Amino acid sequence: MSGPAHGFTAVDTQPAPATWVGVLDRLDSEPFYADYKKRLHELLRPSAGERLLEVGAGTGEAARAAEDRYAVDVVAVDRSVTMAGECRARGTSRVLTADAHRLPFRTGRFSGAWADRVLQHVDDPHAVLDEMIRVVRPGGRIALADADYDTQVLDISDQDLARRVLRFRADHMLRHGTLAHRHAGLLADRRLTDITVEPRTLVVRDPRAADRVMGLRTWAHTAADHGHLEVDEADRFVALFDEAVSRGKFLYAVTFFLTGATRPDTHAPAAT
Repeated sequence: MSGPAHGFTAVDTQPAPATWVGVLDRLDSEPFYADYKKRLHELLRPSAGERLLEVGAGTGEAARAAEDRYAVDVVAVDRSVTMAGECRARGTSRVLTADAHRLPFRTGRFSGAWADRVLQHVDDPHAVLDEMIRVVRPGGRIALADADYDTQVLDISDQDLARRVLRFRADHMLRHGTLAHRHAGLLADRRLTDITVEPRTLVVRDPRAADRVMGLRTWAHTAADHGHLEVDEADRFVALFDEAVSRGKFLYAVTFFLTGATRPDTHAPAAT
């Protein structure tokens, strides 16, 4: 991957780390996100009294929701000091600042673990997945959610230009922006069983929501700043974006994949 690092790759090194707290809050306020997060918890098949792990917990909203809904204990892990501090400030009781590539827990510690929009940002999603599986007991559950940016579409009048900008988003603005459709295969490689995959497509007709949450209107100029488009092409993208909005044609969509699986009695390393 080349190009700009997404802000969630290293929140604490951003000029204004708290900005990314606001991004998560805006996402949490959207019904689409609240709905799929609830379903992601259901894929863990939680029972009262179990201890679960959330990897990349952000502000801790999902961890607290799971505790309230299922009477479980959730340990929230995030590598960002900013996010871990926000978790604590908002009342998350069990929070650790830790690297998901090296989770500080004994093998089989949890009944289940989940990661929501995390694997797209980490250095090595394979290592993170191995660690998640390691800390879950035999028979426990793993649940993953990510958008797959190979599935993006945008309705502006120049579809070739739209595809080029969306390709930049998929290949350069995220470390692993097209991995989500492979989560099931990665779990199968690790001999997990009872694997399920559910697609959830985010369809945005309100351009204010797209720009407020994702900054979509700025993507072309970001691509130009990093040499992937000419400036006049970026200017044209913005003009076509605004034209689609003014004509009531605006539409952006991307599909999320929710993947769940069960840890077998013995955990084998990934097949080669």
